[in-house]
Amino acid sequence: MTQTRPSSDENTDIDPRITDEQTHLDAVYARLDRMRATAKRRLGDTLRESADTPQALSERESYERLYVEDLAKFDAAEHNLYFGRLDLEDDEEVRRIGRIGILDDDAADSTLLLDWRAPLSRPFYLATPAAPDGVARRRHIRTRNRIVRGLSDEVLTAGEAQIDDVGHGDVVNESALVAALNAARTGEMTDIVETIQREQDLIIRSTHRGITVVQGGPGTGKTAVALHRAAYLLYTHREILSRSGVLIIGPNTEFLRYIGQVLPSLGETGVVLSTVGNLFPGIAAQHTDSRDARALKGDLRILDVLKRAVRARQALPKQPVEVHFDGYPLKIDSELVKSARAKARSSRRAHNQAQSVFLRAALDGLAAAHARTIGSSVIDGTQMLTSADLADIRDDLGRDDDIRAAVLEFWPYLTPQRVLTDLFTSLAEIRRATPGWSDADRAALHDPAMQARNAFSDSDVPLIDELAELIGYQTEDASEADKARWRQKLAEAQEALDILTGSAPADIEDDLDRAEILMAYDLIDAEELAARQVETKRMTTAERAFEDRTWTFGHVIVDEAQELSAMAWRMIMRRIPNRWMTIIGDTAQTSDVAGTTSWKAVFEPYVANRWQLHELTVNYRTPAEIMAYATNVLADISTSLRAPTSLRSNGIEPVARRVDATDLIPAAVQIARDADWPGLTAIIVPDALLPDAVSAVDAAISGGAAEIKVHNVVECKGLEFDNIIVVEPTELIDESPRGNSDLYVALTRATQRLVVVHAAELPRALAGMPY
Repeated sequence: MTQTRPSSDENTDIDPRITDEQTHLDAVYARLDRMRATAKRRLGDTLRESADTPQALSERESYERLYVEDLAKFDAAEHNLYFGRLDLEDDEEVRRIGRIGILDDDAADSTLLLDWRAPLSRPFYLATPAAPDGVARRRHIRTRNRIVRGLSDEVLTAGEAQIDDVGHGDVVNESALVAALNAARTGEMTDIVETIQREQDLIIRSTHRGITVVQGGPGTGKTAVALHRAAYLLYTHREILSRSGVLIIGPNTEFLRYIGQVLPSLGETGVVLSTVGNLFPGIAAQHTDSRDARALKGDLRILDVLKRAVRARQALPKQPVEVHFDGYPLKIDSELVKSARAKARSSRRAHNQAQSVFLRAALDGLAAAHARTIGSSVIDGTQMLTSADLADIRDDLGRDDDIRAAVLEFWPYLTPQRVLTDLFTSLAEIRRATPGWSDADRAALHDPAMQARNAFSDSDVPLIDELAELIGYQTEDASEADKARWRQKLAEAQEALDILTGSAPADIEDDLDRAEILMAYDLIDAEELAARQVETKRMTTAERAFEDRTWTFGHVIVDEAQELSAMAWRMIMRRIPNRWMTIIGDTAQTSDVAGTTSWKAVFEPYVANRWQLHELTVNYRTPAEIMAYATNVLADISTSLRAPTSLRSNGIEPVARRVDATDLIPAAVQIARDADWPGLTAIIVPDALLPDAVSAVDAAISGGAAEIKVHNVVECKGLEFDNIIVVEPTELIDESPRGNSDLYVALTRATQRLVVVHAAELPRALAGMPY
């Protein structure tokens, strides 16, 4: 890739240091281009190779994945590939640092770039004049489109510490950090690999193998720290985590899209990103529960409700059920089922696994009853049927589909989705499963439209996962449809073999001649033939993990963790038995009524006191002008909470505009349309106003307005925008038991300016905001 840039002959004002760095940058990109070309060539060669055996196919697919991942890594690292340099005090070593490590293809395999995660790179983030760690000078290099645009030198030698910032054109700030903070948002999160601060680096490279909790207020870089920690762990524990995978859980799909490009830009692509609502394979939560329903479904009291719902499926017949065997009637009555049920329950297996115990016990009872019916079990005190005879009768009963079906009506095979749907769509079932609950709570759980809607909510998914544990349901189990397809393939395979059998040569006159000729059915049976017709799905570690509920990950990162319910934590903990986790959150921002305000309450049930807390104290996002009002809101949440310190002040005061209640949305949209604000603008509204706001913004965009985002508080969790318009803050507070936390979240999404549009009186925390 060739770029036009001024040469030293054209512009004698160019700093020689920039010329020097440009020379190295050219060498780095030239090597990257050669690496990319090699990977493309090898990928093409691999795709053209034939694969005549399963082993050859597996090898080809492995190489294909390797080259595809290499290309993705090279492409993602293209922007700001080289950003740092260390000159050590002995004047003999220079370390250049970038997004990925790059070796030259010369005879010595010279190091062109050190990976930012390498131990030799760490002084770039930690060295200070007081503790230079052998570094004489640290240099930040700012590039764009393969051109060095500026640099900043920090001399760290004791007694000589100074900063020398040079640049040209569009780079006017004295440091890469300030430039990054003031850059306009694009709707996608960018990494902070060039500007990681000391308190952040200590968390990113933490060696703690338990639960690490990162508590930090708005704009402290919690999410960036988590993602860079994921990249760092994948670099330092590649062998372990490449097999088990890393799971990152975010609050919503918009957030996952927002952060989606960060890890690829850091050289990592094999990570599973999911919301709680997507964490159970085959389910994508699309419904939104009421606040009351979320609170009840997230509370641990629901555990007993689910257990009762499963036990209710282990029913007794209200009337005896008559079946026929060998022309004789048999009755499946309450006594028979109760005895079989007791044996199944005493096995302590999960429901589906105990079904075989129940069936065998019931068939034993039916076999004994049949023996008594035909009058041949005992004659003149002599036992006429042996235990083997009774076993044969039982086996014959078990082969009768009608009898099996009649017995299993009282211990059916269950799926968690069906159990939950049947429970919540029936008020009668809810009543049976919730002794001692209030009618109001039962009504909050009742969802008669669930089955017709065929969609679950985020708070349903942990319950489905819990039910899967209770009933012994595995996502790799074949569904009834899959089983039917397999039976069809098996029948077709058997038919094909039968045809081959029937098409034997006509001149084979006897069994002796036939035995001398090897036929297809001598080499393969129907089941093996059918299996060969099933396409094998070869997947990456991340893909396999996402489709297997029982998969256990090597490391799990949870962002906006304060929003998770106790039931959601149970689901997550099943996926990380080693408890190696990074938890990101801020209890002051808890909006969900099922969420937490105490990390101790969350983690002590799982790891006692074996967890670490780190706090981030610097707000890199929110200007001091906005944070002054947000701090007032924080005081209304709790006087014990402390706001992070804003790193910068931009001189843009927040303003309020009062309008009629009917003009709230039109006024907000008009402000966003007419303002000539750089960057990305978002309107944050109460839940009740969200549909009208979405419609108004859609109309504004179709009319030629710049892109405007619209969110409620739940949707904007973890996101940031240059400009924020908050609509009716009093309603934001009133619509939720944690309304002040919602307002705190809304105010702190902005990186530049805040406008408040309201009809009701402003909350106390915003009083005095100028109009």
